[in-house]
Amino acid sequence: MSQKGNKSTKQTTEESVQKNTLKRRDVLKGLVTIPVLGPLFYFFFRKKWLDDLKKKEILDELGLGGKAPVVIPEAVSKKPSQLLRLGVIGFGGRGEYLTKCAGFVHPDWIEEKKKDAKEDKLDKGLEHFLNQEDLNVVLTGICDVFDIRAERGLVASKNDIRPGGGSGTLQGAKRYLHYQEMLESDDVDAVIIATPDHWHAQMTIDAVKAGKHVYCEKCMTRTIDETFKMVDAVKKSGQVFQLGHQQRQQDSHFKAKQIIRKNILGPISLVETTTNRNSPDGAWVYDIHEEATPENIDWEQFQGPAPHKVPFSLERFFRWRCWFDYGTGLSGDLLSHEYDAINQILELGIPKTAMASGGIYFYKDGRDVPDVFQAVFEYPERDLTLVYSATLANGRDRGRIFMGHDASMEVGYTLTVNAEPESTRYENKIMNKIINTSLPLFTYRPGLKGIDTVTSATEQYFATRGLMYTYREGRHVDTAHLHVKEWLDCIRNGGQPSCNIDRGFEEAITCHMATISYQENRKLEWDPVNKRIV
Repeated sequence: MSQKGNKSTKQTTEESVQKNTLKRRDVLKGLVTIPVLGPLFYFFFRKKWLDDLKKKEILDELGLGGKAPVVIPEAVSKKPSQLLRLGVIGFGGRGEYLTKCAGFVHPDWIEEKKKDAKEDKLDKGLEHFLNQEDLNVVLTGICDVFDIRAERGLVASKNDIRPGGGSGTLQGAKRYLHYQEMLESDDVDAVIIATPDHWHAQMTIDAVKAGKHVYCEKCMTRTIDETFKMVDAVKKSGQVFQLGHQQRQQDSHFKAKQIIRKNILGPISLVETTTNRNSPDGAWVYDIHEEATPENIDWEQFQGPAPHKVPFSLERFFRWRCWFDYGTGLSGDLLSHEYDAINQILELGIPKTAMASGGIYFYKDGRDVPDVFQAVFEYPERDLTLVYSATLANGRDRGRIFMGHDASMEVGYTLTVNAEPESTRYENKIMNKIINTSLPLFTYRPGLKGIDTVTSATEQYFATRGLMYTYREGRHVDTAHLHVKEWLDCIRNGGQPSCNIDRGFEEAITCHMATISYQENRKLEWDPVNKRIV
C-alpha cells in the first residue's frame, strides 16, 4: 500500500474525531484540571470516545449502522382466530415435546417444573411455558404403539394448565390404535408426525392424501425413493407441510443471513460444522421404560416398513436411532440440523458431490450406524466446500464456522465475526489499527434473562447450537414453539413455512448422499437435470 493511501486513511480517522461535539471536548478539558482524579478520568473518557468512534466507523463500513440490530422477518400470521384440531402420531420424547410447544403438557410435567423452580430460582421452564403464545388449538387425536405413552398423551390433552387455559372446557383427545384411523377422522385438521424416521414418508403421504396438514420431524425420509414419493404427494395435495428444523426460528441465523447479504465475510470458500457429544443420551442410549412389555407395545406396527423384521426388542424400540432399519444415524439425525442451518444462511441447495467416512469406534453395543462420521460436500459453482465432522465419544465444541477471505463467522446461539489479518477489504483499517484482528469485529448475543437451567451434556450441545430457545422482543421463546406456530399460521392465512417441502427435499437428498457414500464407500454425484444420484 502506498504512503499516500495510509496518509489519506489517517486523515479520515482524524477528521471523524474532529467532527465530534465541542461539548465533549470541553468536558474532557475540564476533567483534566481536577487534581489527581482528573487526569485519570480524562484518559479513560478519551479512550472510550476514540473506541466509540472506531466502532461507529467499523459498523458504517459494514453497512450495519448503530447497534447492528438483528433483522426479524415480518410474521406471516395474524392473531390466531380459527380453532385448529391437532392429532399427534408418536408420543415419545419428541412427540411429547412438540405437544408442549403446541400448548399441552402432562400434569406430572407441571409438578416437576414447580419443584425445579423451587430448588433453583433460575429454572424458568414452567414460567416460559405458561407465557407461551396461545396457538388456539386443541388435541383431538393421539396415536402411539406404546400404550403407556398413548395414555400420557390423552391426559395431556385434557390438562387445562396451559397458555390461554383456565376455561375447563377441554374435551380431550381420542386414542387411535392405528394412524390410518386418525387420518380418516373428521375431528382432525392437521397432524404432528414424531415417529421413527422409517414411518415419516408413508404417514406423510397418507396424511396429505386424507386432506391433513403435516408437521413432520426430521430427517424427512429414510431412503432416496421415499423422498421423491413424499415430495410428489405433498405438492399435489396443496396441504401445508413443515419439516421439524426449528432452528430456522433462531434470531442469530437471521443476523447471519444479513451478514452474508452484505458480503462482510468476502468470498466464502470453506464452511466447517460439527456434532460432538459425549453422553449416553447423546449417543441415543436412551432409558428403557421399566413397564414396557410385548403386551403393551405393538411391535409389528412399530416395525411396519422397516426393511428387516426382527423379534421383539426393547433396545430397538427405545433406541431405534442406532439402526439403519429405522433411521440414518448421524447423517439424518444430526448432520441434518447442521446442513439445514447452513442452507438457511447460505441457500446452498444440494451439493454437486458427497464423500463420507467413519465407523463404530466407541459404542460397540450392537448398533450398525457409526458413532464417528465425516462428510465432505462440494459446491464447485459456489467455489465452496462444506465439511461435517462428528463424534459421540467426545464433547469438545468446535462450532459452526463460515470462512471468508475477509472475515470468519461462527454461528450458534450467539454469533461472532472476526476479521482476517490478510483481508483485502479491511486492509487499511487493520493497518491503521481501527480493526484489531485479535478481537472480534463484532458479536451478536440475544438477551439472557431467565434462561432455563441446562441439566445434561446433550442439552448443552443443543443450547450452543441455538436449537432450544431464542428471544423475541426481550422474551424467552422456545424455537420449536415458533416453528409449530409458523406452520399453523400458514394453515390459517396461506403462504409457505420456512422449512417447507422444497427445503425438506434439499435436506433429505444431501443427507442421503452422505449416508449412501458411507455405506458404499464411494464418492457420489447429484445429477440436477435428471434429479438422481450417480
